[in-house]
Amino acid sequence: MKLYHNLSKIGFLRKSYVFKFLFVAFIGIHIPLIGILFFVIFSDHTISPISILVFALIMTLVATLVTLLVLNQLIKPISLASKSLDDYRNNRRLSVLPTEYSDEAGLLMCNIQESIYESESFINEKQDLIYMLSHDLKNFAGNPQGLAKLILSENPSDSIKHLAELICESTNLQFRYIENFIKLLKEQDQIVKVNQDPKNIIFPNILPFINEQVEQRLIDKNIKLNLSLELVEAKLKIDEGLLVQVLVNLISNAIKFSYFDSEIKVRMYLQNSNLVITVIDKGIGFDKNQIDELFKKFTKMSRLGTANELSTGIGLYLCKKIIERNKGKLSATSEGKNKGAEFKIEFDINYDKK
Repeated sequence: MKLYHNLSKIGFLRKSYVFKFLFVAFIGIHIPLIGILFFVIFSDHTISPISILVFALIMTLVATLVTLLVLNQLIKPISLASKSLDDYRNNRRLSVLPTEYSDEAGLLMCNIQESIYESESFINEKQDLIYMLSHDLKNFAGNPQGLAKLILSENPSDSIKHLAELICESTNLQFRYIENFIKLLKEQDQIVKVNQDPKNIIFPNILPFINEQVEQRLIDKNIKLNLSLELVEAKLKIDEGLLVQVLVNLISNAIKFSYFDSEIKVRMYLQNSNLVITVIDKGIGFDKNQIDELFKKFTKMSRLGTANELSTGIGLYLCKKIIERNKGKLSATSEGKNKGAEFKIEFDINYDKK
């Protein structure tokens, strides 16, 4: 930035980044000519044409090298602006760019600086609103749960007791979902390294949490959940709670679009250096040309389940965002209508060789 700063002090170069380049290039081009003139004029001996040619070639090579080095220094403002933008996009790291220059590069740095801070302000305002709404949602879910517990304390009949317990279970699931959602937002707020340290996840320990959240849905449609666990643990760059949330969402999605008395298969296994998790159902499936639409926010593919269950249109979108944000991949395949679907999560766990 020192060369750019010094050139910006020159009057006719102050407001034009192009002129700065042309100025440096002009000087670089004329260095060999000036050198040859001095060599010819001030030489004490008769100069052969070959000597002039060799000297001209040497001067041209030296001038070209020096010019390239100087131009490389001159593009520092562009490199600095690009690095600042990448740091913010990848790490949410705020950089301070110089904004006192009036040429094209200076305006670029100024615009990027303003855009970054405007984006940060917008994100903070949006997340504050989401935190507030999440807090209110907890209150809304807590009201029916409090009434349900009050009913249970009055020793009701078995049928009423069962309904009250279902209300408690449903609100507990809502609490967990809201808490995981807030946790995801808080993680996005933190300025963390892209290559965060992998965490050791023990899969037998998370299965009870998954079963607890999908059990009632499975019972309602008499669907069998077949869990195939071919490894015990793995180091992953994803929080355990978020992984549970994604798996619950994928299994719940499979239940929603599966027929009564069918089966859903969940398999966790290693393939080369990847951990692979698949969720396979025998439900209504989808056409191959609809795959991209599946993961869009508020997708047009929001459909009723096989028992007329409603869909928000954001579940798969959130799952994909969570997986990709934690260095994984989520994909979907289907052979077509009424031929079921497969959702596959892949994580590269071969960190030590990278």
